[in-house]
Amino acid sequence: MSKPIRTVAVIDIGKTHAKLIVVDAESGNELASRKIANRVVSGAPYPHYDTDALWRFIQEGLAGLNNGPGYQAISITTHGASAALLNASGELAMPVLDYEFTFPDQIIDAYEAMRPEFAETFSPRLTGGLNLGAQLHYQRACFPEAFASVSTILTYPQYWAHRLTGIAANEATSLGCHTDLWRPFEGDYSSLVARLGIADLMAPIRSAFDVLGQTTPTITRQLGLAAPVPVYCGIHDSNASLLPHLVGFGLPCTVVSTGTWVVCFAAGGQADDLDENRDTLVNVDAFGKPVPSARYMGGREWEIITKGLEQVAPDPEWIAVEDVIAKGQMLLPSVVSGTGPFPGATGGWRNEPQTDEGRRAAASLYQALMTMTCLDLIGSRGPIVVEGPFAANKVFRAALSTLSGRDVYASASHTGTSLGASFLTGTKSNVPVELVTERIADLDTYAKRWRETAE
Repeated sequence: MSKPIRTVAVIDIGKTHAKLIVVDAESGNELASRKIANRVVSGAPYPHYDTDALWRFIQEGLAGLNNGPGYQAISITTHGASAALLNASGELAMPVLDYEFTFPDQIIDAYEAMRPEFAETFSPRLTGGLNLGAQLHYQRACFPEAFASVSTILTYPQYWAHRLTGIAANEATSLGCHTDLWRPFEGDYSSLVARLGIADLMAPIRSAFDVLGQTTPTITRQLGLAAPVPVYCGIHDSNASLLPHLVGFGLPCTVVSTGTWVVCFAAGGQADDLDENRDTLVNVDAFGKPVPSARYMGGREWEIITKGLEQVAPDPEWIAVEDVIAKGQMLLPSVVSGTGPFPGATGGWRNEPQTDEGRRAAASLYQALMTMTCLDLIGSRGPIVVEGPFAANKVFRAALSTLSGRDVYASASHTGTSLGASFLTGTKSNVPVELVTERIADLDTYAKRWRETAE
């Protein structure tokens, strides 16, 4: 009889940082954590993730966390738009490519000619390697000798599961996040897989909730475990953030997952009117169901906008928001071009604030207006849950509540992706959320002017 799961060790690899977090299975609380930067190696053959450094971090961290507080299972969540290409020995045949790398023009043109229509995959054409299919085309076309040694292709969470268990798998939440490789409504590979000639290389598809296997004897010994522990298949990070709220709120509901990317999910929504030119798409949730979605690089934009600004008081943006609205001080899209609902727009200030508090307030309103645009594009309905760093931004969440006219909840969990990944083990702890009661006066007029100018 298997031991009850009291604590779950979650490997959480985001685009900017990698974390190890032990989650209490009953309360959902974070008991311990470790964190490093997710470094990109700029050398040959192309910019790629430092998977060796990440693996050392994972091994050392899991060994340390085993000594306290301990764990009875391992779950995994990572960013999307990444795959691991293994050789016959189960090692990387090629480095894991950084999805922000921009391919040569001839590669882009060739890929444009072969990728499926939006109506098949519901994947918009994105920049760089954000469409995983484009990465595979580039690796196959530009490095034919190395690609010929590939025997197995794994989505990224499942690569780390493979290193722990020796078992190869793919999973739908990572295949379904704008890869061009998946048909979300049919639950099967797209025509691109055959065009790339990789159908026989794709590992078997498993549910995110599956126990992929136990830690291998070597890993069990290296981690200092008394016995092997189960390793769950794993999940795409934004879908990990979505999962607890699907369980807690039911359908329809809307989840705004914030991090390097702001990803908006209209769970229970319809995909009839999605605009492929405005970064809308269909994700696939942990249960394999299609979810209309939209996104923009909100966390990266926030870093750019607020770099060097002081935060000398709690909620400094709240102090200045009324003045910003009264003066019509606004930031227009897009700060990071090529993504989001205004991919071709060149962002800039209109009547730029002269104080740090004013800039932070205007930046917060910008984020809320970008998010509302995304929600409108995907026909969002039901209560709105904000999770991740922006849940603590008083102006952002109050602006969402004011503009949407719906109940908005701020998640009190600072580890939404890790908590969601822990749900794969069968735990269903209550996610602490706070109903947003603040409103912002005169915001409708400001928002109308912002939209007219942005459009």
